Formats: sequence, structure tokens, C-alpha cells
Amino acid sequence: MHPPAVVEVPRLVAAAPSKPVRGRLAPGFAAKLNLLVDLLLVVASLLGSTLLMGHSIQVGNLDLWLLLGMAGLGWLLVGTALCLYDPRFSDRAPLDDLALVSITVVSITGVLYLERLLIAGGMPVVALSFFPLLLWMSVVGLRQMVFRRLAVREEPLDEALILGIGAMGRLTGEHLSTMGRRRVTGYLAFSNDKVAATSPQPQLGRVDQLEQVLCQLPVDIVYISGNVQKHGQEMQAAIKLCERFGIPFALPAHPFRMDRARPEQTHAVSDGYLHFVTHAPAPHQMAIKRLFDISASAAALLVLSPLLLAVALIIKVTSRGPVFFKQQRVGLHGKTFNMLKFRSMVVNAEELKAKLEAMNEQTGPVFKIKNDPRITPIGRFIRKYSIDELPQLLNVLRGEMSVVGPRPPLPKEVEKYAAWQRRRLSVRPGLTCIWQVSGRNQISFEEWMYLDMQYIDNWTLLTDFSLILKTVPVVITGNGAS
Repeated sequence: MHPPAVVEVPRLVAAAPSKPVRGRLAPGFAAKLNLLVDLLLVVASLLGSTLLMGHSIQVGNLDLWLLLGMAGLGWLLVGTALCLYDPRFSDRAPLDDLALVSITVVSITGVLYLERLLIAGGMPVVALSFFPLLLWMSVVGLRQMVFRRLAVREEPLDEALILGIGAMGRLTGEHLSTMGRRRVTGYLAFSNDKVAATSPQPQLGRVDQLEQVLCQLPVDIVYISGNVQKHGQEMQAAIKLCERFGIPFALPAHPFRMDRARPEQTHAVSDGYLHFVTHAPAPHQMAIKRLFDISASAAALLVLSPLLLAVALIIKVTSRGPVFFKQQRVGLHGKTFNMLKFRSMVVNAEELKAKLEAMNEQTGPVFKIKNDPRITPIGRFIRKYSIDELPQLLNVLRGEMSVVGPRPPLPKEVEKYAAWQRRRLSVRPGLTCIWQVSGRNQISFEEWMYLDMQYIDNWTLLTDFSLILKTVPVVITGNGAS
């Protein structure tokens, strides 16, 4: 028996995304069509509200065109900030999507009311009474009935890794490709798998290289498409590794793939696999957590807007460079995103970091210096009281972060993680967690990782609310910050 041909795993950043879709306004045909239709609905709702109130529409009125332009631009800006047209929006829970659309409609309505009162003196060029209701109903209706279904067919949602290149692995890959829900990242061959012309591609190596692959590629789920009699030992090793990494995995529910036959209880094995996760599933609590994230971050951004504007102005006036600092961080299941902060350091801070490595006061792969010379005067103040973290409320709204969860690490830090430490990537990162209320920079890296694992393994909604209450005094006093 010849050993399987091995394709070398490409050298990638620990959590490099397979497809850079975030950050683009409306990637994909479904998202572009959805955006265009929504802009038309904004205009139609404004004009429809005016007609319903008995007002006439004067096409030649420049004020009317200014208002329509403001409404369209406002929708674009808010939609971009909230990732309303992200290709993964179809994977959001319907209530999540409903909440984001509602926030967008309320925001645009508020802007238009302010424009009428402050600039136009309340002149009824358009009537806004029915505008939010008309817009909300039309946008939500088309989004739920049409565009979510189109997006599911167009853009895969999760990255799947399949173990096994035999009949089970090949048929699993073909099934996933027809579902439109998951993209197959690649295949790993079992030790006694034979490479043939029908073997699925791309092959990334052998099953015993699973740890290396998981460290280099973001994976949402691992399908272990093996036979217990032939591959039992390798399957068991793969299960243990997935458990350490905190990555969901699936095992064959039956020894064969079936085209017509269906189990009586189809909800449990709809794709022919039994699915496992490394922490207790709590779908209802998770839905409440996400709805809280949306409402809390939206309310906080509104209430804190004067502070945010003041800090942005001070940063711009007192130091050279942009107001915001975008930094690539690693999120759920190893996928990267741009985390937002108020800039608290000099512009060339990343270049200076290499010269300061010897002064690192934190253990492990994390870099921390108590009196970091790269920090600006205003930066030291906003870091002490965590004001620099407030723009991350936008990351929370967009679904890249949560209010409570392990802090998102840098890709370079993740590269140095031990396997058990990567399990902290099995949940969505957050603004605060146990580490923030336990001394922050005063505790070691190992203790920090242990606290994050405690949070993941024992999570409840009550835990989140308790950590939020404990975070408030820590932020006000600046305890443990640097």
C-alpha cells in the first residue's frame, strides 16, 4: 500500500481569512442588489409618507433633493458601520437582523428630523410621520423573504475541513458544496487512504498534520469522515485535538452515505453527521446575549457620542496622525477583523515596538510596558480609563465582538499559543472579561488564559451581567491599566 501523496500546507498567518470580504460595503451580487433596493426604498418611503400626509411633491425643489441625498448617504454610512450588507448577514439570527435594521431606520429618521428642525426650520418639504414605518416594513419584508435566501445560495458561511479522502470524505464535500452553507477549505488523508483520480481536492496533507493545519487556517468545523474499524485511532486523536482547540466537529452518524433513505429523527442528523461542540450549547441564552450586545452598544454609542466627539477632536489637535487606530485581531474560530481604537500612541508605534521588545513586562506572547514611551499624553489618560476602547462598540454592533468575552488577540500572539490556549477562540471576543476585573496587567499570561477558559466553560447570562457590573468601577478607577 502506497502512502498518500502529501501536499505541503501553505505558510499562512495564524488566522488569515480565506476571503477578505469584511470591510467591503456590499460584496456579492445579492448584497449589491439588496443595497440598491434599500436605497430606492428610502426614497420611496420619504415620498410615500409625504403623499399620505396630503402634501404635494415639487420635483424642482432643491431642498427635497438635498433631503433625499442626506437620507441615502445616511443609510450608506450606518449600513457600512453595522455591516448590514456583510455576506454573512444571512447567517444572523432573524431577530439579530431585525434589530440592526431597526437601529438603521431609527438613526436615519432621527437625522432627518434634526435636519428639518435645525436647518430647514421645520418646513414640510417632506412629511416624516409614516416614513420609519414604511421603510422598516419594506426593508425587513424583502430582506427576510428574498435577500437572506439569495445570500445563502451565493456565499458560503463557514469554513469546513474534512478528514478523509475516501468515499465518505468525497461525498461529504460534494454534499456541503450543494448546501451553499459551507466552503470546504481542504482535505486531510488518513494514513491508509489511497490517492486516486477521484480523490477530492485540495489535499492539505495527512490527518497527523491536523494541529499544524488548525494553527494556520481558520476553520469553523471539522468533519471526521472516517471508518471506526479502519481509522479509529486517528479519529480519536483528531477528536481530542478538536476538543483542545475548542473547534466544533462532526462524526458520521452511519457507516454509509445515503441519497434517499432518511432517519426518522432528521433534525439530529440532517447531514448524516452527529455534531459536537466543546461547551454546553445554550441557543436561547446566546440569542439574548446577542440582542443585548446590539441594544447596549447602540445605546452606549448614542449616549457617549459627545464624549467620543470630544476625544476625537483632542487627539486630532494634540498629535499627528489619524484619530482611529485599526488593528487586525483574531476573532471567533480564528477569523480576523479590524478592531477599532482611539489612537493613543505615536504614528510609528508598530515600528518602535521591535526596539522595545526587551522591555516587555508581560509573560507569554503578549507585549506590555507600564510606561510605554510610544504613548501620547492624551493617550495615557484615555488608556488608563479605557476610553480608547470605546470605538469597539462599533465592532460589537457589527457582530465581530461581544460586550463580554475574552479579549481579541493579535495574529502574532496566536501563532505562539499552545493548543489548549487556542480554545479561547471558540467564542466571540469581547470588550471585557474576567481578566479585566482581576488586575489586568498585574496578572501573568498563564493566569489570564486560565481565567478565559473558566469563563468559556462556565458561561451564563448571569456571569456576563456580573462581569459588566464589576467592570464599571475598574474602568472608573483605572485599576490595573497601563
